Amino acid sequence: MNRLEALQRLKAALGPAGFLDAPADVAPYLRETRDYYVGACDAVVRPASVAEVAETVRLCAAAKLPLVPQGGNTGRQGGAVPDGGILLSTTRLNRIREVDAANLTLTAEAGCVLATIQAAAAEAGCLFPLSLAAEGSCQIGGNIASNAGGLQVVRYGNTRDLVLGLEVVLPDGRIWDGLRALRKDNTGYDLKHLFIGSEGTLGVITAAVLKLYPAPETIVTALVAAPSLEALFEVFAAVRDVCGEALTAFEMMPRIALEFVLAHAQGAVDPFSAPHAFYGLVELSSPIPEADLRSPLEKVLARRHGDGILADAVIADSVAQRNRLWALREAVPDAQKPEGVSIKHDVSVPVSRIVGFVRQASDAVEREIPGVRVVAFGHMGDGNVHFNLTQPAGWPAEDFMAQWARMNRIVHDIVEEFGGSISAEHGIGRRKKDELLLYKTPVEIELMRAVKKAIDPANLMNPGKVIDV
Repeated sequence: MNRLEALQRLKAALGPAGFLDAPADVAPYLRETRDYYVGACDAVVRPASVAEVAETVRLCAAAKLPLVPQGGNTGRQGGAVPDGGILLSTTRLNRIREVDAANLTLTAEAGCVLATIQAAAAEAGCLFPLSLAAEGSCQIGGNIASNAGGLQVVRYGNTRDLVLGLEVVLPDGRIWDGLRALRKDNTGYDLKHLFIGSEGTLGVITAAVLKLYPAPETIVTALVAAPSLEALFEVFAAVRDVCGEALTAFEMMPRIALEFVLAHAQGAVDPFSAPHAFYGLVELSSPIPEADLRSPLEKVLARRHGDGILADAVIADSVAQRNRLWALREAVPDAQKPEGVSIKHDVSVPVSRIVGFVRQASDAVEREIPGVRVVAFGHMGDGNVHFNLTQPAGWPAEDFMAQWARMNRIVHDIVEEFGGSISAEHGIGRRKKDELLLYKTPVEIELMRAVKKAIDPANLMNPGKVIDV
């Protein structure tokens, strides 16, 4: 089958709503959110069932047409941007198939928006804890394919930890039905983990069985201020030790991040009367109504304040105040944009080494680019740092962005030295593919290539992403 015949058969099989080839219709699917990549494709297909996905994949395989799966297109590494072939959008695979509150599971198709899944869980009196800034538009299939992290990893884990089963269309068009809602299934290789985090390079995820949790009935949120990153880590460790698994989130941000938010986020107000070097957003939760979470938090914060480690703290007294505190943290990425372009790093290190990494990496980039503004924020509770470098005042944007590769190598070498990862939650995609070869061992690269060759021998499934074969 040739390319034109395959396109004609796809158009006939999927109908007008499922097959787009007019340039104006295709264009929105080709641009990555940060505008680093703009792609091209022969057509966008939007299958509405797993059977239509399987037929699409079979036709593409027969015609040797590359296929790029795409969810909500909220990725950061160019992993869902096509370079020819067919783009498969999961937008119409958007049904919640089942909510089993007794089993604490929810089965959803890949195109379900994350916020829709959260709402369906809440309606059943449960919690689906994956929470991202893009949750109003990102899709669960993309979350799974990129193993998204988010705000509550310290309590609930990454997306990988929230998936019990998958349904996947393989590169030859066969359907693997692994939609098992089991907590225990010790029957050999756990195949779902091949596809979680594979970024569409091994198959098209079409549905998933997701873990739910009892909905939180009591939530306590606080913003703490510390004179140094070292002090903030001591506060985190103390809260973790005292509050245990009630600790749902601990987000860190430096003063410069808060200054950007106060300058550029509408309605943002500094909760403190004086500036401080670092801030931590703390959240505790419990499914027990009226659980006493506030008392132990107040005690540990008072103790650290008395030791001179904690400078100040605000504990939210209402839902509105809680939302205002979270808004300060969630506004950080967008607040960087008016300050100029940024060289971004999504990295992780062992939690115990986060302070040393931030200090060493900050010193290194500041030596190389005097005046660079380091905005190191993120998830202290799980070791994930968004180590962003905002252009120095007076530097032309293009000159600063020309330093991207050099800064990446400096920062990522330090990440490696600290036993970390060059991608904590955004994946590899196209942008970090070459760097992966520098930081994975030869054995790891060999195993990854072997898996790719075994499952996708023709290299048609999202080629050019994650790993080359």
